[in-house]
Amino acid sequence: MSDSGKTLPRPRQVTWAAWMIMLGSVFVVVTGYEVVAGLRTLDSRTAVQDFLAEPPGSGLGLSVEDVLTVMHVSALVAAFCATAAAVLGYYVLQRHRGARVVLAVLAVPLFLTGIVTGGFMSSLVAVAALVLWLQPARDWFDGKAAPPQPDRDDARRSAVWPPPVAEQPPVPPTGPRPFQAFGRGATTMAVPTGAPAPVRAPARRPGTVVVAAIVTWVVAGFALVSSLAAIAVVASSPDLVLDEVARQNPELADQGVTESALVAATYVMGGLVALWAGLACVCAAVMLRRNTPAARALTVSSVATAAFCLVGSLASPALAVPALAAVVVMALMRRPEVRSWFASR
Repeated sequence: MSDSGKTLPRPRQVTWAAWMIMLGSVFVVVTGYEVVAGLRTLDSRTAVQDFLAEPPGSGLGLSVEDVLTVMHVSALVAAFCATAAAVLGYYVLQRHRGARVVLAVLAVPLFLTGIVTGGFMSSLVAVAALVLWLQPARDWFDGKAAPPQPDRDDARRSAVWPPPVAEQPPVPPTGPRPFQAFGRGATTMAVPTGAPAPVRAPARRPGTVVVAAIVTWVVAGFALVSSLAAIAVVASSPDLVLDEVARQNPELADQGVTESALVAATYVMGGLVALWAGLACVCAAVMLRRNTPAARALTVSSVATAAFCLVGSLASPALAVPALAAVVVMALMRRPEVRSWFASR
């Protein structure tokens, strides 16, 4: 590596991806340990038996011990891959090209086996490893200098959303020109020269925009698939879902909540979440084409998601993860270079 290559500034895209890899991997390791520790409990066996008693589990031809063994091995593999990824994430910050290659290899088994430990954080780590192969991270690892970007202070001063309307120069009066005296004491009229300086903006799409879109696709895509899967399970095996709900909340029957109301609530909530997540994914894709309304819609969706999930995390701590992801997207969308890139259109 040349001396000039060592002094290249690290793109923010690489910094975000490396920290997502390290923090997400720690979360996967902790979750994998909890899965292995509680795998042989009575609740786990009962849940597996209920899964194998109804479609699609009944068609797999597996016993309870077979499923528990698969879950055990998958959790161990996910924890091993996550441990290695957490260490490699630090070396990524040091521009270690071998660490980036190994992370790309580990992303595949981590994504597949991480489904046992929750799926979301392992998917986030896998996507962060993919981000390291996109621009400008790819040029940074290859030792190439990125194209010059505008000064950050200039971008902050010029990045106003919506774009400001440039002040028009004063129009000289029309009609006959007034008499102009000659000689000593004659007055002159100042005529504006030149147009206002153009707004400086990044010539290429900032990497933070790509990271915001990828985080949105991972979180919203997971929510979309989960909600559609919940609707499909309720439609195919409503008794299984109702028995599980009754087991976890036995007081619902005493409160007058009927089974038909639970099924209808599942359909409504699942449909709303699926619609919301699908629109977020579409907005993230359209935003990459420098579409300002799509960026605004994505920002508003992130604010609403963060607020909703923070309130919901009081009852379900798992909702703190999408809340954190929504806050990350909001922070990325408020970066000066991002606002300047959209404003320049």
